[in-house]
Amino acid sequence: MDDAETPALAPTANRFNGFSDLYDQVRPQPPSELARVLIAYCGKETPDVIDIGSGTGLSTRWAAKWAGSVTGVDPSPDMRRIAESRPLANVRYVEAYAHETGLAPASADVVVAVQALHWMEPAATFVEVRRLLRPGGVFAAVDCDWPPTTGSAELEQAWTDCRKSLRVCETRLANGWTGEALFAPVGDGDPALLGYSGSDAHRDRALAMGVKSWSKDSHLSRMNASGLFAWCHELALHQVENGDAARYVDLLRSQGDYQTLRQSGFDDEMLGVSVLEQTASRVLGSRRETWWLTYRVRVGVVATD
Repeated sequence: MDDAETPALAPTANRFNGFSDLYDQVRPQPPSELARVLIAYCGKETPDVIDIGSGTGLSTRWAAKWAGSVTGVDPSPDMRRIAESRPLANVRYVEAYAHETGLAPASADVVVAVQALHWMEPAATFVEVRRLLRPGGVFAAVDCDWPPTTGSAELEQAWTDCRKSLRVCETRLANGWTGEALFAPVGDGDPALLGYSGSDAHRDRALAMGVKSWSKDSHLSRMNASGLFAWCHELALHQVENGDAARYVDLLRSQGDYQTLRQSGFDDEMLGVSVLEQTASRVLGSRRETWWLTYRVRVGVVATD
């Protein structure tokens, strides 16, 4: 990897500074059934796991329930502060980027990237993942679809409308717009919304502050093209959780684009979050209703020797 790549990724890591507490409180954990899938692929009942892009430790703590050992890897001190405040006997955390973990070769049976691979330079990350995995080991890129399914079309549409506003506003910011043009109302026909996808919001996306991201829908094809895995496969799993109006809106507020835009002078009214909050309050209120979350898992299995 070019020595210049790590500094180039620093803005991406910094995107998640300043709201790690909120992130940890409202984000969901991966589906419990995924553990069985990964154990089956790697053939180890209590595998050694490395969690790249571990953030506040949500996915690391999830893996600790079924793994022999878990190492969380993340470059953000703010995120790791939360993770390290919740110690577990079989968990440790290291400060590093996914493409250059500094961990020993062949030290893992499973490597996971939960809601994280789209923030990582893929080619170098795959090389590092392959270096870390033992023969027969498995890599899983795990992504959650937004919005959560609540059974309310009105609420899910309000989330989507808000997400579209965030995309347009960040595109303006990334393109250097200022003043009235930057803060002008968002229209449905804005060019920034061409190709918008709720499940792959990072496809053809312009990001502010030098941040980079990669399409989620292309994870599997890039894994196949790397030639580093003997078998690549995609599956979908579901997780059932509960949440009220406050959590629903805070889940959107835990997104990096929202936080970036708020720091750049936008308010909730401009971004459409006020409408989302009103809708969530009317539909959900303080009741903790059932949510269904869809996870797309792209799996790459290393050949056995």
